[in-house]
Amino acid sequence: MRPLFLTILLFVTALSGYYTQSSDRQPSLRQPSLGQPLPRQPLPRQPLDRPNILWIVSEDNSPLLGCYGDTFATTPNIDKMATQGVRYTNAFATAPVCAPSRSTLITGMYPPSLGTENMRSTYPSPAFVKFYSQYLKDAGYYTTNNAKKDYNTTDQLAAWDESSGKATYKNRKAGQPFFAIFNLTVSHESSIHKSTPTEQLRHKPSRVTLPPYHPDTPEMRHDWAQYYDKIEDMDTQVGALLDELEKSGEAENTIVFYYSDHGGVLGRSKRFMYESGLRVPMVIRFPPKYAHLAPAQPGTTTDRIVTFLDFAPTVLSLAGVPVPTHMQGKAFLGKQQGPARDYAHAFRGRMDERIDLVRSVRDKKYRYIRNYMPHKIYGQYLEYLWQAPSMGSWEAAYKAGKLNDVQKKFWETKPVEELFDVEADPHNIHNLAGDPKYATVLEKLRKVNHDYLVQIKDVGFIPEASVQEIARTTPLFDYARSGKYDVKKVIETAEMASLGDPKNLKELTRKLADTDPVIRYWAVTGCTILGNKAASVKTQLLALLNDPELSVRIAAAEAVAGLGEKEKAVDTLIGTLKIGNQMARVQALNVLDQLGPDARKAYPAVKAVIVGEKVDGSYDIRAAERIIAKTEN
Repeated sequence: MRPLFLTILLFVTALSGYYTQSSDRQPSLRQPSLGQPLPRQPLPRQPLDRPNILWIVSEDNSPLLGCYGDTFATTPNIDKMATQGVRYTNAFATAPVCAPSRSTLITGMYPPSLGTENMRSTYPSPAFVKFYSQYLKDAGYYTTNNAKKDYNTTDQLAAWDESSGKATYKNRKAGQPFFAIFNLTVSHESSIHKSTPTEQLRHKPSRVTLPPYHPDTPEMRHDWAQYYDKIEDMDTQVGALLDELEKSGEAENTIVFYYSDHGGVLGRSKRFMYESGLRVPMVIRFPPKYAHLAPAQPGTTTDRIVTFLDFAPTVLSLAGVPVPTHMQGKAFLGKQQGPARDYAHAFRGRMDERIDLVRSVRDKKYRYIRNYMPHKIYGQYLEYLWQAPSMGSWEAAYKAGKLNDVQKKFWETKPVEELFDVEADPHNIHNLAGDPKYATVLEKLRKVNHDYLVQIKDVGFIPEASVQEIARTTPLFDYARSGKYDVKKVIETAEMASLGDPKNLKELTRKLADTDPVIRYWAVTGCTILGNKAASVKTQLLALLNDPELSVRIAAAEAVAGLGEKEKAVDTLIGTLKIGNQMARVQALNVLDQLGPDARKAYPAVKAVIVGEKVDGSYDIRAAERIIAKTEN
């Protein structure tokens, strides 16, 4: 318990900061204007038993805000909120893209343990996993979501009292506490797909400070300037929601969170495992009556590491609702607050139509990244990402040989491991993994990553064509605990395979005949990574073109194509396109795309994939259209 005098001091300090309001919303590129304080309101007689909780969630933005030191940003409302609340400097998404991140938020569980890792998948969660809003609703809260869901798993419609573009906490019963989310989409990636005329931009392209990994092209400058405009628009919407709360009379009863669903939004941020993709802004404002729940005084910062895995337990803790034992995060506020975490874990699986597999660990100083498919370049073509004009200009500059070493790395294959000092290198461009001075740090974080994958039984290492079949009858979380998934053996095989070390070929060859198809898949992938250094096992790889497991057959086709057997590879891939497994088609189309003109025999089969309407989730169609478009150019 705090001494009485300290409680009174915190209360008065919070009160003075909280009731300082601004009537001036003119944008400022430097310092947010605080305006003139409004008359003080009467003190509440007694705290409510349970606070209201309001989440304001923006889309696709890194901490490009004035309160985080960005002097080019125009964000007076969030900046002011930071003077009234606590700003988090180490808040992280678990994935650098929306749907998997939102899966973490809604369940309080880590998607690679649930099988909800891959973008826009709807694989089922176990029956015991309820959305956190259901627990709040059962405890008497009025729960509203306005309006994005994108939970990457089977929806639970009953978890909300309202979920729509019109959902509002104002429809609750008198005296009923509420939990409300407002998702602001104005800063979403799509906001830069159509260029605003330069003369209409409020942030001028000529004044943009480009990150060192981006080339200085007109399109890149324009997209950055337009994005800052969208951030300003988002900030205006935040201000409107805060004003609405104030006018409703509930501001004094409501804890307000502002945060982004992941980083973004130009190339190498959203979808990518760097600070630009995973670190998010977060400010939490506590009204005076709940100042005792705040981790620090208003207008201050905390460097406590928090991740989206912790948000559901934290909301339940603040609301006085018991945190279910299956939730894998730690509450960082409220009576059920746990000890501060040492690490933030993150993941990347399939992004739209492109396959990759990456894991990351972040402490307060270093980010470690493990690439399990280092033979795939960072800049794999994604139809949606390439709608931004800046992406085409970046790729054109690469093909023209106009990029420096930092800028062209995006178009090259990846190292197996990456290590960055985030304090000295916030843009993550100086990989320290090969520097002997950092060997101890590298070894420590490598082990932290490995141990966590085994602990949570990471099912992301099961190829998605197999996941699709398993999920027809069994949630992946349950499958991983059924005795059928040897996670330790799988992780060790994937680690060995990704190293690309010829010394491991003998062991990989032995694993090509393993009874577990996931082990065979990773052994084959290891041979693909080795390339010509795996030529001695070509006969075994050719035999696997007839493997009973779809994903192994496709992986074998990729491996033998790299060893000169392109025709046999293409024949195998044509066969897999005709099977009713969408993720097998996506895997096969990825390989055919890499083969270029050598895959022309498959073009009729590829065209046959392009049927029906292309919607979110039609990733086989997107991949097929890319192949056909390349043949026509």
